[in-house]
Amino acid sequence: MKGGAAAARAAELRRLIERANHAYYVLDTPEISDAEYDRLFRELQELEAKHPELRTPDSPTHRVGAEPASAFKKHRHLVPMLSLANAFTEAELAEWEERNARLSPEVTTAGYTLEVKIDGAAVSLTYQDGVFVTGATRGNGVEGEDVTANLRTVLDVPLRLHGKGWPKLMEVRGEVYLSKSRFAELNKERERSGEPTFANPRNSAAGALRQLDPKITRSRGLKIFCFHIEAPGKKLPVATQHDLLQQLAEWGFPVEPHHTLAADLAAANREIAKLEPLLDKLDYGADGVVVKVNPLELHAELGTVGDREPRWAIARKFAPEVRVTTLKEIRINVGRTGALNPYAVLEPVEIGGVTVSTATLHNFALIKAKDIREGDLVEVTRAGEVIPQVLGPVIKKGVRRGRPYQPPERCPVCKSKVEHPQGEVMVYCPNVSCPGRVFESIVHFASRGAMDIRGLGPERVKALLDAKLIKDVADLYEITPLQLLALEGFAEKSAGQLVDAIQASKDRPLSTLLFALGIRHVGVQGARLLARHFGTMKALAHASADRINQIRGIGEAIAEAVAGFFAEPKNRKLIERLEKLGLNMKEPIAAEGEGPLAGQVYVITGTLPSLSRVRAAELIEAAGGHVTDGVSKKTTAVVVGADAGSKLEKAKALGVPVIDEAELLRRARAKP
Repeated sequence: MKGGAAAARAAELRRLIERANHAYYVLDTPEISDAEYDRLFRELQELEAKHPELRTPDSPTHRVGAEPASAFKKHRHLVPMLSLANAFTEAELAEWEERNARLSPEVTTAGYTLEVKIDGAAVSLTYQDGVFVTGATRGNGVEGEDVTANLRTVLDVPLRLHGKGWPKLMEVRGEVYLSKSRFAELNKERERSGEPTFANPRNSAAGALRQLDPKITRSRGLKIFCFHIEAPGKKLPVATQHDLLQQLAEWGFPVEPHHTLAADLAAANREIAKLEPLLDKLDYGADGVVVKVNPLELHAELGTVGDREPRWAIARKFAPEVRVTTLKEIRINVGRTGALNPYAVLEPVEIGGVTVSTATLHNFALIKAKDIREGDLVEVTRAGEVIPQVLGPVIKKGVRRGRPYQPPERCPVCKSKVEHPQGEVMVYCPNVSCPGRVFESIVHFASRGAMDIRGLGPERVKALLDAKLIKDVADLYEITPLQLLALEGFAEKSAGQLVDAIQASKDRPLSTLLFALGIRHVGVQGARLLARHFGTMKALAHASADRINQIRGIGEAIAEAVAGFFAEPKNRKLIERLEKLGLNMKEPIAAEGEGPLAGQVYVITGTLPSLSRVRAAELIEAAGGHVTDGVSKKTTAVVVGADAGSKLEKAKALGVPVIDEAELLRRARAKP
């Protein structure tokens, strides 16, 4: 392809890929299949490899991640990034309006814009001629860190703006966040891998932004909401804050959807009262509502308080729900990699309508820093968090406390001397045969999201280990009903059912087996990407880390972990044994455009009668269909089970067909 034709094709590919990204990540209405997206992306990568001069700043290939940086450069903001003052009561909000009215009396009748305050990491995005050129953290407000390469991996950050009318040079302010669902997923993956769990979504988002390797940032799955524009010396094409939010959305920026207008402060208070109970139900951390004077001309008139905060905006904050209860005991769970994970056993307490009896303590360094002791009264919260956590002890004068907690020098399960690697906060049991590690790995392997072996829960895994019937996951496939009958709790029928369930799991696709094996960093989606790309276990086992790292959605950490797993002789022997026992080592994917569900898009919600969500998704994809999380007019049908949530209501509102598990099975098995 000659220079001119190559440049034209590269421009067209960039346009198509970014349109697909915007439709998928911002609008939640996918327009093309994953296979088509991958084909376009690979074509653009190949073009840019042959013609490096064609790789523009807005090329979507930047989203894969650049080479790791040795350090971050400093970046000076065009206009300082200010902090918001807080109002915790209606009275404090009234005082804020009163102060503003002394400077500009019309504020009381000018109206307010109310925006949900996202609990994330503040960033500034610089656009020149509509192209994203620099991304920076807030820093000290005047100067932040240049994290452009990392922000390019945030898939809903537009690399080139849509529409027209933007200033030639402008900074767009926003909040990068980690959704609660993604946070929970990451922590489950880290627990299974024996890694320390993240403390909360906000810290996780901020930490991900400051990773020196952009591929790690990309693997975290960050998102962004934008809400402000700075364009010194330039007039914006809008007159109010409410119009500014709509303009941002038209240019391609994600905007938090619950913003609203209020005619005056009384109306604002009524709307805030409606928003408060909603915040905990959102899939992202939100710690209040930002109240902004609506007309932009009044922003300039009201100005700022020194260089600290704008007068025209304030955060109406709500105190997180915190309860005090007794920490009865500090226990330790030994993960599959030997990581010792401490957790608190609490006197049960209700928080936000949920009874909490255990809470994470994250690591021993945190216990020491907060001086948390057994027997203490402690503050516990789950507001804005997925996992209940201990905030710290409540120390009362004159009340005698227990002894300071001492981390164990030996594994609480196998009594091996623990190890504390330099530079890590976690403590590890080095014994690969530690019953705690083996137990956790088998429980994970049999779990509903993995091989889905019905009837093989933690108690039965423990019984099989205690009876020495198994020592690893391969042993499961050699168990006989007769052996099970010798164990307490098994009758002829239940023994036969469990053996049948174990044997039935042999047919699970490669992607499920990869996830079930618990390879470090490999979650459900990562396992699916690996299986689809390589097709067979043999092909994946022989792939280098560099080759694995080239897969869209697979970062360097995952690639090295997978390659390292297959480099270990005992792991290769386990795979060989599983193959001899008859487990499926291939990924059955329908060819593009083939299968009874080819070209169809499904959403799964609620608990299905017999299929787990993972199994249902596998069924749809093997039949040529596509599974998404969001309901749109392009959704073919929503598969509904018990306790279906808001997706069912959205389907009804949009007129999207609703089907049950039986109808899904009928469609997937029909002849195309």
